[in-house]
Amino acid sequence: MTPIHFFAAATLAPVPLLLAGAVFGGWWIVLALAYIALFSFVMDEFADGSVPDGDDTDAVAADQLSIGLAVAHFGLLIVALLAISGGTGLGWLESVGLLLSFGLFFGQISNSNAHELIHRSDKRLFKLGMWIYISLLFGHHTSAHRHVHHRFVATDEDPNTAALDESFYEFAPRAWFGGFRAGYEMEEALSGRMTALFGKGRRLNPYLVYVGGAIGCCLAALMIFGPIGLIGYLLLAFYAQIQLLLSDYVQHYGLLRRRLPGGKTEPVTAVHSWNAPHWFTGLMMLNAPRHSDHHTNPSQPYPELKLPGANTAPMLPYGLPAMAAIALFPPVWRRVMNPRAKAWRNAAEFRSQPGDQSLPA
Repeated sequence: MTPIHFFAAATLAPVPLLLAGAVFGGWWIVLALAYIALFSFVMDEFADGSVPDGDDTDAVAADQLSIGLAVAHFGLLIVALLAISGGTGLGWLESVGLLLSFGLFFGQISNSNAHELIHRSDKRLFKLGMWIYISLLFGHHTSAHRHVHHRFVATDEDPNTAALDESFYEFAPRAWFGGFRAGYEMEEALSGRMTALFGKGRRLNPYLVYVGGAIGCCLAALMIFGPIGLIGYLLLAFYAQIQLLLSDYVQHYGLLRRRLPGGKTEPVTAVHSWNAPHWFTGLMMLNAPRHSDHHTNPSQPYPELKLPGANTAPMLPYGLPAMAAIALFPPVWRRVMNPRAKAWRNAAEFRSQPGDQSLPA
């Protein structure tokens, strides 16, 4: 088996469970929920496994899997709205279960896949990732993530970097609205520079597509699935967005790049992202928890991302989804993460000093 087979098995396994849950309800919904929320945690913590390292020969297969996951995303979104709006005869409790299970898939797998696709140089793949985000009413993340987050990560200028002691509930609105505004401003600046360089008319700001696409998706949900379908759609999108914001919150919490003499900020290195070495959720999230390597090499396909050594980059004590759940409880989160974040911040202060250069485990 190639590494892609492991990624495919982990990401596609919940699809038939979700479809069966939407049609038949009952225990199928429970199984879908259990796979994403419980089984993945158990596999991370108690099963002996690893995410296999790929090489550049896996790039084509990786793109094929991403395309397949995108097709699954749009199909599942339609099926979810059909079931939630009463099209398959499920009760209200089953509809709540569907919201949770489908929302977990969109939040953890679809978001990870869209994130992968928007870093592709192939415009077709890029637009596919963009439309996944638009379908989750989060299209602006396409611009904000690439042009703002990657440039300003681990600084005060990045709305999606969480400060030490900042709770998720303080972070989320700042990240959503700050990312929206900063992404828009960056796109306007890029358009102006392109006009100045090439002497052509200003290109349309992609925010017109993000916002127009979101409005169109909402109108389609209302027209096809009715008011209940629209409400279900908004809840699914909100739930998926919360999970993406939780990932951003966790993956850079409390980490800062140093100011160098002259006022510049040090380059992004492995120490500016939290990583998760947990194998099963690594497969399920397309190696997104190997976050340091992604920030160092943003265009690197997910099978090629490497996990840094434990003493060279910050490591999370549990898998990324489990840490996102802990982040919902700020006192517990601070007890778990503040000592670790402070240790890495202190280590950063000594990196430029002579003598012992050891970093915290």
